[in-house]
Amino acid sequence: MDFPIFHLDFMGDRLLIAIIAVLHVLINHGLAVGFIPLVTWLEYLGFKKGGQQNVVNNEWDTLAYRLMTVAFIITTTIGAMTGVGIWLSSSLVNPASIGSLIRVFYGAWFVEWLVFVTEVVLILIYYLSWKKSLTSVEAKAKHIRLGTALSIFSWITMSIIVSILGFMMDSGSWAENKTFMAGFTNPIYLPQLAFRTPLAALMAGALALFLARIFTPKDSAIRLESGRKIALWMLIAVPFTLIGATVYYLRIPDLMIGNLPVAVGTMEFQSWYDLLVKFIIGALVSVLVVAGLVFFKPTLKIPSVLYIIPVIGMLAFAGIFERIREFIRKPYVIGNYMYSNTFRKDEYPLYKRDGILAHATYSPVKEITPENQLIAGEQVFLLTCSRCHTTHGINSVVEKFEDMYSLKPNESLNKDLMKNYISHIENARYFMPPFPGNETELEALIAYIQHIQSTGLAPDKLETSLNTK
Repeated sequence: MDFPIFHLDFMGDRLLIAIIAVLHVLINHGLAVGFIPLVTWLEYLGFKKGGQQNVVNNEWDTLAYRLMTVAFIITTTIGAMTGVGIWLSSSLVNPASIGSLIRVFYGAWFVEWLVFVTEVVLILIYYLSWKKSLTSVEAKAKHIRLGTALSIFSWITMSIIVSILGFMMDSGSWAENKTFMAGFTNPIYLPQLAFRTPLAALMAGALALFLARIFTPKDSAIRLESGRKIALWMLIAVPFTLIGATVYYLRIPDLMIGNLPVAVGTMEFQSWYDLLVKFIIGALVSVLVVAGLVFFKPTLKIPSVLYIIPVIGMLAFAGIFERIREFIRKPYVIGNYMYSNTFRKDEYPLYKRDGILAHATYSPVKEITPENQLIAGEQVFLLTCSRCHTTHGINSVVEKFEDMYSLKPNESLNKDLMKNYISHIENARYFMPPFPGNETELEALIAYIQHIQSTGLAPDKLETSLNTK
């Protein structure tokens, strides 16, 4: 209400955040939180195999260095850009919610920024000093300790952010007492952390096993030995991932569990829910099968293409998880505090009385008249609907109503049906927030949707169209 509206009508605001955030999570978990400890462990194994004559076993150390090269390049480029991109996109799309989170978690975020800066410095030192660490046993031992410190700081960064993500799902007792500790120790925090930690290790193992296949000579001893070590890492991570997922699931509020079928496959594919659940289970099974074969049958000739299956499966699994986490908290963007349309729950009586336009700082319309009804309706749409919907793009509000009422080609939407539906939308779609405005604003919104259905105009074309008439 206190910020200008940013809206991408061709793709939708939520998709913008989703693309950036999911990519960042895949990189953060797969190539930082889980990958760096694995690389450090492989470096340590190479150090232990060095013997009396050499500082390290060159094959093992080279493999660890090559793996780290991949992690270093991706995390410091795409990973860094998507990290900044999350802040930029969320600030554009939903400044009210990110502002609320900053106020609640200011101290935690300040610590996280310090930890993150330390992590960036450590990864630069760790990677760029790798070759110098080969000069002596003491230098290599110091380098391994550096990798261990980097692993710890990477995990601490995630552990702080996970608290904020958990808070957005279930704010717990914070709504009553408004204290930092109540927000930080929300009911979802530890269960989600218990799931994400082994999941990151499992993702890292799948990536490392695939890359090790590329970086080691065919039928070489290093391929067999390193494959078994990485497979062991994955096999250890699998049960912890399953346990963490179970604990996490059991802590999700019952109201959110009802959103799962839609969260997994959207409304159009909610009938595919069982199939998608089986896909998720299949991804874990593929990890278990490939890792099991590599560990227990190291000399078995496994086709190289099979090594990519766990990678695809784990990336898809993590991506689906992120979509589910984002969706099931609806109708809230911050659990039991702020709806996904950025209106706070306790503000609804005020808006029902005065209307939302009267309190919208950047709206050109404060009072609705017959002359400005369409412009007012556009503003109501942008304020109440645009965080999730577009007019004619992805998740189009026009298409939703046309499909809902099974309209024939060129058939217009019915005002009375739309009014009745939107007035009670939270009952028909429990993941949708109630309409916050008054009846006059509801009528303006309906008139606007009917207008863009008939004209095909996007929001930024409406005022130009009206001015030319």
